[in-house]
Amino acid sequence: MSDKLGILGYDYVEFYVGSAKMLAYWHAKALGMKVVGYLGSETGVKDKSSYYLEKNNFRVVITTALDPVNYEITSFVTKHGDGVKRWALKVKDVKTAFEISVQNGAIPERSPRLFEDDKGSIEEAAIKLYDDAEIVFVNRDKYNGIFKPGFGNPVQRLEIAAEETGLAAIDHIVGNVRINEMNLWANYLNKSLNFETFIDFGPGDISTKYSALLSKVVRSKEGAAVKNPINEPFEGIKKSQIEEFIDVYNGSGIQHIAVSTPDIIKTIAALRANGVEFLSVPESYYDALKERGLEVTEDIGQLKKYGILCDTEGDGYLLQLFTKPIGDRPSFFYEFIQRRKGAQGFGQGNFQALFESIEKDQELRGSLDREK
Repeated sequence: MSDKLGILGYDYVEFYVGSAKMLAYWHAKALGMKVVGYLGSETGVKDKSSYYLEKNNFRVVITTALDPVNYEITSFVTKHGDGVKRWALKVKDVKTAFEISVQNGAIPERSPRLFEDDKGSIEEAAIKLYDDAEIVFVNRDKYNGIFKPGFGNPVQRLEIAAEETGLAAIDHIVGNVRINEMNLWANYLNKSLNFETFIDFGPGDISTKYSALLSKVVRSKEGAAVKNPINEPFEGIKKSQIEEFIDVYNGSGIQHIAVSTPDIIKTIAALRANGVEFLSVPESYYDALKERGLEVTEDIGQLKKYGILCDTEGDGYLLQLFTKPIGDRPSFFYEFIQRRKGAQGFGQGNFQALFESIEKDQELRGSLDREK
């Protein structure tokens, strides 16, 4: 049996939340996504409802429980708040991907299963990830309907006016884990999914005056289309953003999703107009950027105007910006990123400004200081 799982890239991300309709509205209004599918009472499903949204190749499912008996959803939301339950990988063959991953050490969640209706069929299987999350293998080559069997046209279209954001696809998905779990999960993904460790940030690589973290980035060998950074806390004077996440999320889980765009200035301008809140960047950051004499296509004045971070990497560079947490718990947020001239990294040169900005928000929440 070949060790290749036939991974083609990311497919979708699914949130479990307290109110799917409200978060679907936020994604449509703030991110300019379209609600194109719905599952719930009107489609014959009585215990949950789901909204399926798209923006080019960026696909999101948002699910809530309609009946407290649906323990999987209600227990997740009670423990974690709104959060990412699963992310899916497109694969050539679900059975092959599932069997190879389990053979290589993956913990099985659901064996391959076929979902069918008059529009065709899709196949899915799942393996465990972090505490209560999972990775889904999916193949929809034989399906011509909306997302998957059970979904229909939205009962309420949620036609929401929003600026065009130009979001393209998932670039990477970041997990935050407890102390001494980073290597465990990196090894788990490398072994079970035939990934490789692409970047390893050790002690002192990612730190501020007050806090620090360790991080490993693993990626698929098959086309390098899937990239997953994994962060864990490291000793610091005050509580790090990773420790805060673990506290408020009640465990390890998915911290943020990075979404790519072909024009980040237009994207951030539109997102700001749509009401998205971003972390603030000090003006001194852009003074230092000019002093570095970076050769970038974009006008640094425009980057400063919209608060966009810029970092070089070899012959290329990347542009990125991070939202504030999108919910009441300071756990999940989005990143928007544009890669130029083949850049594949994660903006290490931006970490200092980014984490200092996060620490300012932590201080406002009163969660920067450690409990005595």
